[in-house]
Amino acid sequence: MESPAAPPPSVTKSADQPTLIRGLSLLDSVLLLVSGIIGSSIFLTAKDIAGPLPQPVLFLGVWVLGGVISLFGCVAFAELGSMFPDSGGQYVYLREAYGDLVAFLYGWMLFAVANGGTIAALAVASAAYMGQIIPLISQEHVVFSMLGITLTRAHLVGLFLIVLLTYVNVIGLRWGALLQNLSTWTKFAAMAAFVVLGFAIGKGHWSNFSPHGVSLTMGLGPEQFISAMGIGLIAVFWAYDGWVYITWVAGEVKEPRRNVPLAMVLGIVVVGLIYMAMNLTYVYAMPLSEVAKHETIAHAAAAALFSPGAAVWLSATIAISCFSAAATCTLSGARVYLAMAQDGVFFRRMAVVHPRWRTPAFSLIGQGFWAAFLTLSGRYDQLYTYVIYGMVLSYTLTVIGLFILRWKRPDIPRPYRCAGYPWLPGIYVLVGAAWTLNTLITRPTEAFWGTAIVLMGVPGYLYWKRSRRKAPAAG
Repeated sequence: MESPAAPPPSVTKSADQPTLIRGLSLLDSVLLLVSGIIGSSIFLTAKDIAGPLPQPVLFLGVWVLGGVISLFGCVAFAELGSMFPDSGGQYVYLREAYGDLVAFLYGWMLFAVANGGTIAALAVASAAYMGQIIPLISQEHVVFSMLGITLTRAHLVGLFLIVLLTYVNVIGLRWGALLQNLSTWTKFAAMAAFVVLGFAIGKGHWSNFSPHGVSLTMGLGPEQFISAMGIGLIAVFWAYDGWVYITWVAGEVKEPRRNVPLAMVLGIVVVGLIYMAMNLTYVYAMPLSEVAKHETIAHAAAAALFSPGAAVWLSATIAISCFSAAATCTLSGARVYLAMAQDGVFFRRMAVVHPRWRTPAFSLIGQGFWAAFLTLSGRYDQLYTYVIYGMVLSYTLTVIGLFILRWKRPDIPRPYRCAGYPWLPGIYVLVGAAWTLNTLITRPTEAFWGTAIVLMGVPGYLYWKRSRRKAPAAG
């Protein structure tokens, strides 16, 4: 069997072929990671956590716990990032640990649903929240409805945002980074204003932080209490998802062996602090019994703290947040498909780096077309629920890959070595495996369709592998 560490013939580059440029600083990298994680979830997930965990200390504690567990996975990825400072990130780590089939199926899942669907969902969500401010683009205005597919003006604006993000990223890494950084700083400013003004002049109550009832465990037995914590962690893990984005663009980060691991750790810490500040504001605004009743908790908290009119500028904040996260997905995801194509297991054209702009232009365009198709299909949210467990499984397999590569490839330089090895990554593996197994048991339909979507990539893999063998060796 071909060694996964050996680059296939299609990867060989001549001296005159254009390459990506290392133009992302440490600050760019941290902002990219934070922006990719903080999308819409922090404005929506509180209800799903306050229901099973109605005690303030538990409600806030599960956010800390989720951040710490994510950090355990992050430090493992950080070592892998220091070993393989190339574009593709997690795809590369899986290829080196397990071979190219497992890596391809991960990349296929990203392209087909996970990243493509995320871009579509975030673009439409951004447009929908803008519609709260500009009624002309509201989701209430239907422009097409047939065969179970309903398109609104928000969908059309979402398509425009996908085109805009794709174009900006095609014409240069710096332009894509500037757009992402600008939207991220704007998001930070809006969230900081919400938190600071909420505690300074908001009509909240410190009594909301007092424990309710006679028992911290809410009178539940050990199994029921662990189950309640597990339910809360599902929403928290979803909110923290996205910390792998920086690994996808490692090939364009300055001093990647230093900055990629550092950006991952700093990014998770920054996200954790922001999430705690937002959730403290929610609890200050209303009791957890009320938090559990509101799907859009940020709007409800803004109305309680200030006035119903404050929900309008909260809509603007969420719109910017979703747009910023979509910008990160657009910039970073295309680098995975570039790495796959350069390995000869994806569309050959996507392996090309644009000679003028030095970006994976064709990978970006292909990604944009697919995200637009998913937007028009209206099925991106449903498809994404099918592969959530697959994404968590891929993180778990990657952390296991750290143990495998410590054994298989002890010779590779590791400027950063995983903190707390083997205990911290081991804990992450146990939690990730338990979460995946629980999903298979409790949501078998979603797990079945998620597995089916992933396995649909196998014929494509076999086709590209055969085509690569038939191609003449690069001279």
